Amino acid sequence: MKHTALFVMTMLLTVAMGCQQKDSNVQTFVETNELTATTTTTEAPPQEREDNVTDILIQRTPKGMPDKLLTRTGYKTSYNHETRCPNWVAWTLTREHSQGRQLRENERFEEDTDVKTPRATFQDFYSSRYDRGHMCPAGDNKWSQQAMTESFLLTNICPQNHGLNKEDWNDLEIQCRSWARRFGELTIVCGPIFDADAQPRTIGKNKVRVPDRFFKVVYCAEPSPRTLAFIFRNNGQPQPWRKQLTTVDSVEVLTGINFFPALPNAVENRIEAEAVLKDW
Repeated sequence: MKHTALFVMTMLLTVAMGCQQKDSNVQTFVETNELTATTTTTEAPPQEREDNVTDILIQRTPKGMPDKLLTRTGYKTSYNHETRCPNWVAWTLTREHSQGRQLRENERFEEDTDVKTPRATFQDFYSSRYDRGHMCPAGDNKWSQQAMTESFLLTNICPQNHGLNKEDWNDLEIQCRSWARRFGELTIVCGPIFDADAQPRTIGKNKVRVPDRFFKVVYCAEPSPRTLAFIFRNNGQPQPWRKQLTTVDSVEVLTGINFFPALPNAVENRIEAEAVLKDW
């Protein structure tokens, strides 16, 4: 009887330890009044600072991902010739750049001849039922005619659901301009997410890939370094931006991109593991 009881206790202890170990590998979010998000995961260990990266606008794409760096007046982008979309687009939004006199009505979407064919064209989006969704928004480029024109290059564009583009995604863009006016300067990175388990969707004869989701990460240095991150589904369902709050670490797990590698290692690891909206 004693042996049987001892065996049962041993088996229960083994199962409990196994469950605990399994739970430690699961990405978890803790939200308090929709204002705070923290991430605990073993899939995104602390990353060492890459000493050859000094530009805050340069993000590190995963090894093997097509990555052509394009530098424009108002932003930098990593272009992926396989998806015909950017991997990421990054820009600095200052208080001065949050407003301006340049109008988007004078612009038109253009093919980017700096990338090889096949590439996205205006016709690929025609009758696709998707908007030509800006990553670096036209509203952040009103300060310069050249910057405004380059924001309409199709290497800064992804197929985006009309409802998302005109509503919640746009609301977050407006909020970022408000934060820039309040704090003086932000670094913003956004781009598409292609879910590994989703059936790939494309539009047009050039097969421009349709994202399943979009991310946006925001870094502010003053008065103290901090980040926020957001993930939106590429559909027309209501997605208030406050409810899409997550951490930069979470976006790194989904995309494989190492954000802000120019920051000191200790700072990067700390601020990318949390997102506290009340600090903004």
